[in-house]
Amino acid sequence: MRRGEKGILILIAVVVGGMMLRNLWSVLDGGEKDKGIPFYSSLSEAEGRKALRLIHDSRCKDCHSLWGATASMMQNVPAPRLDGIGSIRDEAWFYQYLSSSDPQSILPSRLKKEFRMPSFASLPEADRKELAAYLASLKVKNWYLAETRKSEYEKLTGKAYSP
Repeated sequence: MRRGEKGILILIAVVVGGMMLRNLWSVLDGGEKDKGIPFYSSLSEAEGRKALRLIHDSRCKDCHSLWGATASMMQNVPAPRLDGIGSIRDEAWFYQYLSSSDPQSILPSRLKKEFRMPSFASLPEADRKELAAYLASLKVKNWYLAETRKSEYEKLTGKAYSP
């Protein structure tokens, strides 16, 4: 070995060993466990695929994000994430919102007119019902519900959330 190589190898071994001991200590100490992915859908896989096709055709992802995927890079609209939105609102509310000729009368928006939620009243009733059922099925586990409420409030109002 060349001069200094032995010292570098010992330093690397000490750092790696220290990190391994820290991880072991965390596991033995009962450190914070990964709670898993907080978002889920209560619909069947077939119903979910059908609804996702409607979401794609309606261009919802131009503004909204779903399943961790970000909204379109071309638009920087502060629209709420759809993940977990069904834990905040129910199917009847979504159907009324999607059927309204003026969605802002139900849920006011601070956005410029061209970026506000469009009306889906012109969609066939079956499609609006399917979208409402799907949005209502987008649940979030209880331990993450406060974060979902905070995110929706801050995106809609532009103000800091205080429960």
